[in-house]
Amino acid sequence: MRWLSILCFVCVCEASIASGAEVLYDIRDFGAKPDGQTLCTQAIQAAIDKCSAEGGGTVYLPRGTFLSGTIFMRNRVSLRLDSGCTLLGSTSLNDYPAAIPQFRSYTDSYTEKSLIYGEKLEHISITGLGVIDGQGAVFKGPYKVRPYLIRFIECRDVAVEGVTIRNSPMWVQHYLACEDVRISGITVKSHVNQNNDGIDIDSCHRVVITGCNIDSGDDAIVLKSTSARPCQDVVVSACVLRSTCNALKMGTESNGGFRNIVLTGCTIYDTRLAGVALEIVDGGTMDRVVVSDMTMTGIGAPIFIRLGNRARAFKEGQDKPGIGAMRNITISNIEATGANPTGCAIAGLPEAKIENVSLSNVRLSFAGGGTAEQASRGVPEEPEKYPEYAMFGRLPAYGIYCRHVEGLKLTNVHLQLARDDKRHAVVFEDVKNAGIDDLTAPPPGSTALLRLTDVQEIFVHGCTPKAGTNVFLKLQGARSEGVTLTGNDLRHAERAVEADADVPPAAVAQIANRRD
Repeated sequence: MRWLSILCFVCVCEASIASGAEVLYDIRDFGAKPDGQTLCTQAIQAAIDKCSAEGGGTVYLPRGTFLSGTIFMRNRVSLRLDSGCTLLGSTSLNDYPAAIPQFRSYTDSYTEKSLIYGEKLEHISITGLGVIDGQGAVFKGPYKVRPYLIRFIECRDVAVEGVTIRNSPMWVQHYLACEDVRISGITVKSHVNQNNDGIDIDSCHRVVITGCNIDSGDDAIVLKSTSARPCQDVVVSACVLRSTCNALKMGTESNGGFRNIVLTGCTIYDTRLAGVALEIVDGGTMDRVVVSDMTMTGIGAPIFIRLGNRARAFKEGQDKPGIGAMRNITISNIEATGANPTGCAIAGLPEAKIENVSLSNVRLSFAGGGTAEQASRGVPEEPEKYPEYAMFGRLPAYGIYCRHVEGLKLTNVHLQLARDDKRHAVVFEDVKNAGIDDLTAPPPGSTALLRLTDVQEIFVHGCTPKAGTNVFLKLQGARSEGVTLTGNDLRHAERAVEADADVPPAAVAQIANRRD
């Protein structure tokens, strides 16, 4: 039996060595020059083609600068950029042949050119500690003349790890209709051109983005659905994000919708628009989205949620999509400071309400400075307008403005101001089946802390308005009913409730609130 044990041990060792052997294809062996001036497209492509033809392996880019036009990935190829390596995109548009994919989407109207391109591939990766630099500032003009740096379409088992990607002419990365994608530990820095999105995940399934550092001139990480295929089963975690636009965004393109999305554990800073923007405006359904454990500083607005009706079809000649849907959105454990004065909006449409939204353990600090006139202004519907957090102007609430929502919970929400603000802390308009539990917020002078207009079945509990609060809750609208205040500490509010004349007398009930 001893000889059999030894034989098994030797076989296992040999199999382990054989399976662990890495097949390397050094691009220098195919004629690539690391001088940053010699065009190496053909050499890199020859290495990729040979690697794939021989069953797959690693195409190795060593230290040095390699100038290239479009390179086409192949099955089972890993492109490894060594530390000190730069893959430098050519500045000549002629070095980027058009690649028109079989999979059709709204991005057909964008560029058909890329530095690294793959379609219908399996088991591909870009790894290493090197740099991909697109020299994007050179490319001027519309979408069509500005290449992506990385574009993968209908690929499966994709990994992009460790590399630094910078200076893109267009979106830095576009993953369209791909499956089983992992993007980890990469750095993106691109502010040299328009549309410099950091990562675009479009109509993809089973995607993990983790541990990335993104600093981009457009949205940092954006999920899209520019086709009938949904974007689903996506996790974004532990990323550090800075953006001239939004840090984390879903939409605006939403034709196929979004399902089962988790955005968690990210740090967001110096972002001009929203920290998190969730948008459905081109049809489609957004369902089961979790946003948690975020820290934000210096943002336009921490949270923006919008169901609109731009109704843009993803293919020419198609009928306009109907109004989409948004439901089951959970947001928790958010710390945000330095938000501008606009406020956060959760806004549906009269005929299409956002459903089942929860905000809990949220601490938001705003610049303040709003006026009493802004507190009383009417907010236009703007169903077809491009969705951005500031689309409605300064909101009537310095904190959270909710309209056309059914099923809403605000739990343990703490609002702060850098300076006085005369707007309401929270405004509900046409909201049904909602609860406010443990809200704390600075008093807005003579304006009511909370304003509820045409609301039904609202439960307000466990709130402690601060000293200087004039009116705790102002109720408006002939359609208002079923408002209950219970278990609130109202000792520092001069008046608990102020109701307009058209509000039905039985619309509000006060139970076991502390007044002295």
